[in-house]
Parts: sequence; C-alpha cells; structure tokens
Amino acid sequence: MTGKKTGGDLSAYGRLSDYLRGKNSLLLSYSGGLDSLLLAIIAKDTVCGPFLCVFLDSPLVPRRLAREAKESASRYHLPLEIVSFPILKDPRFRDNPVNRCYTCKESAAAVLWKIAGSRGITHVADGVNSSDLFEFRPGLRAADDAGILHPLAECALDKNAIRDLARHMGLPIHDRPAFSCLATRVPYGTVLSRDILSTVEKAEDFLISLGLRQTRARIHGDIARIEVLPEDMALVLRYREAIDEALRSMGIHYVTLDLRGFRSGSMDEVITREG
Repeated sequence: MTGKKTGGDLSAYGRLSDYLRGKNSLLLSYSGGLDSLLLAIIAKDTVCGPFLCVFLDSPLVPRRLAREAKESASRYHLPLEIVSFPILKDPRFRDNPVNRCYTCKESAAAVLWKIAGSRGITHVADGVNSSDLFEFRPGLRAADDAGILHPLAECALDKNAIRDLARHMGLPIHDRPAFSCLATRVPYGTVLSRDILSTVEKAEDFLISLGLRQTRARIHGDIARIEVLPEDMALVLRYREAIDEALRSMGIHYVTLDLRGFRSGSMDEVITREG
C-alpha cells in the first residue's frame, strides 16, 4: 500500500480486498493500464494463494504501452509473465467484422485459462470496471462466456472510483488516459494488418509527442480522422502543418480533425445508430 485512503475510498478498497481475499488463487489479464495495475497491486497482497499477472503481447498494443506495463510491474514487484498473442493470424479477427472483439477475447481467454491450468490457478480475472458494462463491448460477453471474473465491476467500482482510489493510494498513473486496442481505430470490414496498425501507432505517438494525451487517429482508407478533447483542438491547429506533414509521410493522404472531439468507441456509433 502506497498511500492513505479516506471516506469512500476505504469502502471501495475494503470491498475489493474482501473480494480478492476470498480467492485461493488468481491469474490476472494485465495490460499495465490504471484498472489492471490497481487491481494487481491489491491482489498481490490479498489473494490467499498463487497470483500471476499475464500480459498478452500483440500488434494491437503500442510499444510504448508494452514498455510501461513491464516497468509498472517491476516497480510494484508484480509477478508478470509476458506471452505472445498472435491474434492477427486468426481470419475471424483479421477480417475485422463487428464481432471482432468477441473473437479476440475468446482467444485470449483460452490462452489465459491454459496458463492458469498449468500453474494450478483456479480463477482468471480482468480489469473490466462497472463503467465498461454500459458500453458496446462484445469482448465482455466473450469473457463472461469463458468464466473470466471482473473484480472491479463486481465490487461496483466505476472509472471515477478507480481514479479516486488510485490517487489516494499514491499511484502516479491515477490520471492516465484510458486506452483501447489499436484495432478500434479502423472501421469494421477493413482488413487488419501490421502495416495499418503500425500507421495508427506512429500517428498517435506523434500526436502524443505534441502534448495531446487523450487522442485517437482513426484511419479511414487514406484519411486520418483525429480525435482530441475539445480544449485541445487549438493545439492541433497550432501544429496543423507539422501534423499534416508527419502523417502524410506515413502514407496518409488527407488529415482531418473531428469537430465532435474525442469519444471512446466512435467507430461503434454507426452500429449503435443502425441497431
């Protein structure tokens, strides 16, 4: 424990600790993001038996986040195993249908359960929180079907509660922006490849280097649709020539700014409207 907890944070921490203390062993799908990191730190001290974090490394994860995940695990002395996850080899995922996330999570769950079985671990969990339950997440259904536990959601911790608890625990990433896999930057039906995912990663790395922390580079053919927070749009316009030049050098012909601003899951908006 790295800091003090007060008020509602004590309640949140208590619920989560009690939940985890009731598990005789646990394997956690670990991304290094705020949710899974906070869960891992608490689980390390409360799970009654074997505990293991597993990072599934794939082209869907930017290299900067993979490095940060490893560094965080080292900093907090988390037992971490890094496992290659070649999901792009699966045509059910690579062809990028609307249920792409279900296929990914179904495959990931199979890998996690195999590792758990080899270590005598009886529970597998992820970092899904209660706010995630209200979003379009086919992958969540796949995790449920596979018997993956969601300790944060089951203990009624939403995004705000997790940030509050992390801040009171003294975690330096309590305000880190949320991240979703690189495939979410590509419209459904566009075949996913290492090249297009690499373009997304390079474009977002460049935008982040300008100080744009909460940003997405959605790729629509030869068009990049940049999403940033409304208050950051002035910064995009200030660097518009540099952004245009950088992204065009990556093979993007047209660079646009989405006037609606950053929003999670914007590629799902057409699906939800049609649904």
